[in-house]
Amino acid sequence: MRIIAIDTSAKSASVAVTENGEIKGEFFINTMLTHSETLMPMVEAVLKSTKLTLDDIDCFAVNSGPGSFTGLRIGIAAVKGMAYALNKPCVAVSTLEAMAYNFKNESFIACCVMDARCNQVYNALFDVSEDIPERICEDRAVTIDELAAELTNYDSKVVLVGDGAKLCYSKLNGIDCDLHIANENVRYQRACATAFAAEKLYSDGKAISSDKLMPEYLRLPQAQRELMKKQKH
Repeated sequence: MRIIAIDTSAKSASVAVTENGEIKGEFFINTMLTHSETLMPMVEAVLKSTKLTLDDIDCFAVNSGPGSFTGLRIGIAAVKGMAYALNKPCVAVSTLEAMAYNFKNESFIACCVMDARCNQVYNALFDVSEDIPERICEDRAVTIDELAAELTNYDSKVVLVGDGAKLCYSKLNGIDCDLHIANENVRYQRACATAFAAEKLYSDGKAISSDKLMPEYLRLPQAQRELMKKQKH
């Protein structure tokens, strides 16, 4: 199975093509350019480099959230358009779960964290000791203090992963927990990991049509929260 996967959930962006669990090509960029400028050129480049066309792709995968509201919409809109035009299936992947696929057969708990602002992080925990990461909790938005209290319950090594890892490590370093931060090269979400997660989800019957592909924000956008606050008062 050939999968093209896209991640635009945070400041970095990446596109990857995998075939039966093997990386055929991947482009990763972390610049000040917007995803709307960089995404489709990366899609074109990875297909050209692997000598493939969109017709050769069996499934389209994308990190559907949590993450940047604008970033998620850009990635999902791109996948919806390509998949719809070719009548191909899609797989929506949790951004946090995709991060855990950066690690396999490791003896620790991956604490995946993304900066959600206001002293909160988007978070999920995964046991990565097997070939397929095992989810410990659902995706959620929690305060850093709440996360600190929970991590002290674990005797295992805990590794912080994601764009919120450095923030959490600076605030949580010193708690009663064997806490570490992932190396830079595997700290952030990568489209190849999204593809690996998508292949498992596809085999579990979780593929959907392009019209059903939607972002998973975990919390309301700030504009909507402000509107509700005004209406309440």
